[in-house]
Amino acid sequence: MSPRTRRSRGRWAIGIAIAVAVMAVLAVGAELIARQLVPDMVRAAVVERLALPADHPVDVEVEGILIPQLIGGSLRDVHLASQDVTIGAFTGDVVADGQEIPIRADAPAAGGTAEVRMTTEQLRSLLATIDGFPADSVELEAPNVTAATEVELLGAAIPLGITLEPSAADGQIVLTPVEGTVAGATVTADGLRAQFGSLADPILQDRRLCIADSLPAAMTLQSIEVVDEELIARFDIAGGIIDDPALQQNGTC
Repeated sequence: MSPRTRRSRGRWAIGIAIAVAVMAVLAVGAELIARQLVPDMVRAAVVERLALPADHPVDVEVEGILIPQLIGGSLRDVHLASQDVTIGAFTGDVVADGQEIPIRADAPAAGGTAEVRMTTEQLRSLLATIDGFPADSVELEAPNVTAATEVELLGAAIPLGITLEPSAADGQIVLTPVEGTVAGATVTADGLRAQFGSLADPILQDRRLCIADSLPAAMTLQSIEVVDEELIARFDIAGGIIDDPALQQNGTC
């Protein structure tokens, strides 16, 4: 190989190395810009869709390298978190995950999940919408909810503590009485019926609270659970929440 040929090949190698380096720098720069812009765009869409205040803080994390996802037209995994979110009648801290979310919002996502955590005070505010329910007395005692009320017997008001088991059914939070406390003694629900007869019927009925009508129809309530000092509601989210107007409207119970 002649010296001229070796010099020519050396220049080609240097040129290729420089081109690769420039492309790498551009790719890194594009990724950094995408990392700044995409979460802001997702946050703005969430705030608008849920009718939150414009300055409400929403943390957004998008997994993986963004540029290939943007080229492909969808975001693979998106994680959202926000505190003190008020939707309809209830307020709580929200964490949500979505998969394969289309960038142009012209197709459904793969779906997602959400979790809403409510404190005792937030749950009291929600249960206050049930007529006749002693919401101010509500406490969270895992795995149940407790409340205090009175039963009128022979003209006397008898204090009664009620333990309620939380569950989810048909877009509703359901509180089912399982036992009570009378004069310091714990009595089953059947025992209360035997002791107080029909007087106990109003306090021993299931309490149902619809929350589906405060949420997009794409969100389906799956479970209710009391953990430590929080009530946790878990939802499945249909991918059509992205592009289906019917699923974006509030649901029904």
